[in-house]
Amino acid sequence: MAAPEAELVLKWESFHMSAEMSRTDREQALLRESVKEEDTEDWQRSPDFNGLERVGGVDLSFIKGDDINACAHLVVLTYPQMKVLYEDCKMVTLNAPYMAGFLGFREAPPLLQALENLKNVQPHLMPQVLFVDGNGLFHYREFGLACHLGVLSDLPCVGVAKNLLHVEGVVRSEEHQSQINALKKSGDSFPLTTASGRVLGKALRSSQSSIKPVYVSVGHRITLDTAVRLTHTCCLYRVPEPIRQDLRVFWGPGEVLTSPDICAFFSCL
Repeated sequence: MAAPEAELVLKWESFHMSAEMSRTDREQALLRESVKEEDTEDWQRSPDFNGLERVGGVDLSFIKGDDINACAHLVVLTYPQMKVLYEDCKMVTLNAPYMAGFLGFREAPPLLQALENLKNVQPHLMPQVLFVDGNGLFHYREFGLACHLGVLSDLPCVGVAKNLLHVEGVVRSEEHQSQINALKKSGDSFPLTTASGRVLGKALRSSQSSIKPVYVSVGHRITLDTAVRLTHTCCLYRVPEPIRQDLRVFWGPGEVLTSPDICAFFSCL
């Protein structure tokens, strides 16, 4: 049996976490109301995205065995050439606790700071659209990291996940696998339809060389069809280039990068 002091600590921690989740839930609901599932830019309505010149990608890369320290990475590429215009990474410490369904409150601040730093030093290189390594509306609270970043940065955002998040009846099943098998060529896709009938994203075969799809969803200020079409045009391989450039660090079997080394490792690739 726990000592009285320990029981009080546990009760306080439980109360504090419950209050924090309640506050976060209210804040997320307010932010969710601001998500725009529409094409707001002229280039989005163009068949070849005429007028789009810069695409960005953001990601947090965690050190193996450490879920507190990470490298916040931002890259901006030319479109459609996919040449690097700007690249930045910075070691950050994540102070917010992890709460399921509220990842944006933990991971968005350092990524928003990276965008703000770019805006301050080279505003002409700000991306016109941002790809996020993660989900947008395809999320069990319909407000993934791509939505969080989109609303707070007011940039068009696209969520692209490499793995399927189980959301409202959309699960990795035989039916889901059969739908994947039906994606015969690059650019083929199928909707991710929840049990309630809402389409929250699409599975996209992004490359002819890979049968594994990526999962695309709206983050902010873009329609799902435009997000899927744009994602496909940005794919030289399975993962769209703005995200792939963020994920170039490879940890081999048993290899561990320490905090001082990880950003240097990024910048030298």
